[in-house]
Amino acid sequence: MNPTTDDQVASTNPAPIRKAATILLLRQGGSGVEVFMVQRPGRGIFPNLHVFPGGKVDEADDGLEHLCEGLDDALASTQLGVPGGGLRYWVTAIRECFEECGVLLAYRNHRPFEASGDGERARFDGHRHTLAARDDSLAAMARREGLRLATDKVFYFSHWITPPTAPARFDTRFFVAAMPEGQRAVGHSGETVAGTWVRPSDALANFDAGRWQMIHPTLTTLRTASRFDTVADALAAVAARRHLGEVTATLHEQGMQHVGDA
Repeated sequence: MNPTTDDQVASTNPAPIRKAATILLLRQGGSGVEVFMVQRPGRGIFPNLHVFPGGKVDEADDGLEHLCEGLDDALASTQLGVPGGGLRYWVTAIRECFEECGVLLAYRNHRPFEASGDGERARFDGHRHTLAARDDSLAAMARREGLRLATDKVFYFSHWITPPTAPARFDTRFFVAAMPEGQRAVGHSGETVAGTWVRPSDALANFDAGRWQMIHPTLTTLRTASRFDTVADALAAVAARRHLGEVTATLHEQGMQHVGDA
């Protein structure tokens, strides 16, 4: 089946649909794969939900091909099944990962980024807060700090469009990446209530027990992630497009889209 393009979405429903990206940040825990999840504050459109770090695509996320490692807009757009502008979703995922959990998926001097000491960690924590407040841009920060975005380490996972019955509609691309060494994930105090590492199966158990609130895209993604024993297996399956099952009629009604063929 042909992938849904942004233009097709706009033409079939006049309601505003905001472009967004979210990211599964995975690490190898003592009992298997863990994913970092945040809880939204008890306000806004989707209050109190447990979700993966993510948010809306900003205008400033576009046109940063010169700062991206190992991926250009043509290839990114092909993977997403869109005519152009696909790379901005990767940029949004990286920016939101940094803003919401303080993890920066980037390179410096051809090596994965790692703060050199407490002083630099404090400086980058300041960058994180100014980015979240929209007082700075990811591109400007990357240029100042000599960074390149690790778009080659971020893999396209799935595509969801919020159903028309939802209080707000988002055209969201899901991505996955491994937690880089030498960094620490901490939820942003202004944008989230809490952040935690959790096994996908435990997150699903929290939902079943009524302790956590989650929506279909999150639940479906957690069920997929729970099938993998290691982060390496998960990333290899996603890179090879072996991670997703059939997009059933029920899943499609809930918002899941067909991933474009590369």
